[in-house]
Amino acid sequence: MTGTATASTAEIWLVIILLGAGTYFLRLSFLGPLGRRKLPEGLLRHLRYTPVAVLPALIAPGVIWPAATGGHADPARIFAALITVVTGIATRSTVAAICAGLVSLYLGLWLVG
Repeated sequence: MTGTATASTAEIWLVIILLGAGTYFLRLSFLGPLGRRKLPEGLLRHLRYTPVAVLPALIAPGVIWPAATGGHADPARIFAALITVVTGIATRSTVAAICAGLVSLYLGLWLVG
């Protein structure tokens, strides 16, 4: 079997919309029945750490194995990640950390070439 599969713009948007709806209803299926009930304190305590666990898992592959460099570590991205973490810890501000990371990434890419 040779050749490439092609999809129209309408088909791509249909897939995106269906995947979004599927994700929404999958989450609603177990969160919806909870309604306005009070959750146990132990569960709430664990849920507070979810963003802290998920964000590094989403960001680390883009820093360590970036697609832009063919999967090779890039000093500019590692530098930007370190600056972002240090700024976030120092300022306790997500916006400041994102801005510092953005500026340091573009500066690092410009310097490294």
